[in-house]
This record gives sequence, C-alpha cells and structure tokens, in this order.
Amino acid sequence: MQSENPVIADFVKLANAAAGTLAGMTREARDGARERMKEALGGLDFVSREEFDAVKDMAARAREHCAKLEERIAALEAKAGK
Repeated sequence: MQSENPVIADFVKLANAAAGTLAGMTREARDGARERMKEALGGLDFVSREEFDAVKDMAARAREHCAKLEERIAALEAKAGK
C-alpha cells in the first residue's frame, strides 16, 4: 500500500504542470516561427528552373549579339579613319 505524502503529491502536480506549460510554450514557439517563415518566404518571388534557363539563354545570346556589334563598330571606325 502506497502512502500519500502531501509534499510529494504537490511536487508531482507542480512538475506535471511545468511540463505541460513547457510543452505548450514549445508548440507556440514552433508555430510562431513557422508562421514567420511563411510570411517571409511568401513575399519572395521565386522562378522556376525553366524560366531561369530561358533568361540565361537570352542573356547569352544578347552578349554574343553585343560582341558582334562591337566588332562591326570597330571595323566601321577603322574604315572611317578614327
């Protein structure tokens, strides 16, 4: 037969209450952090890999075209005597 010591019983109740409070605080902190991350990432504009590759190809073609134009300008300036 187990004897009921009121001090021990009160201590056990206090420990259980503290554990429950800590678990609740942890849950609230996790949920709050998750919500803040959603808000932070929701404002960012992400592009798909296909869109990124398409723009990358366009930039490469633009650089090539620019290089050809620079060569033509240099040839024209040389021909004009500059």
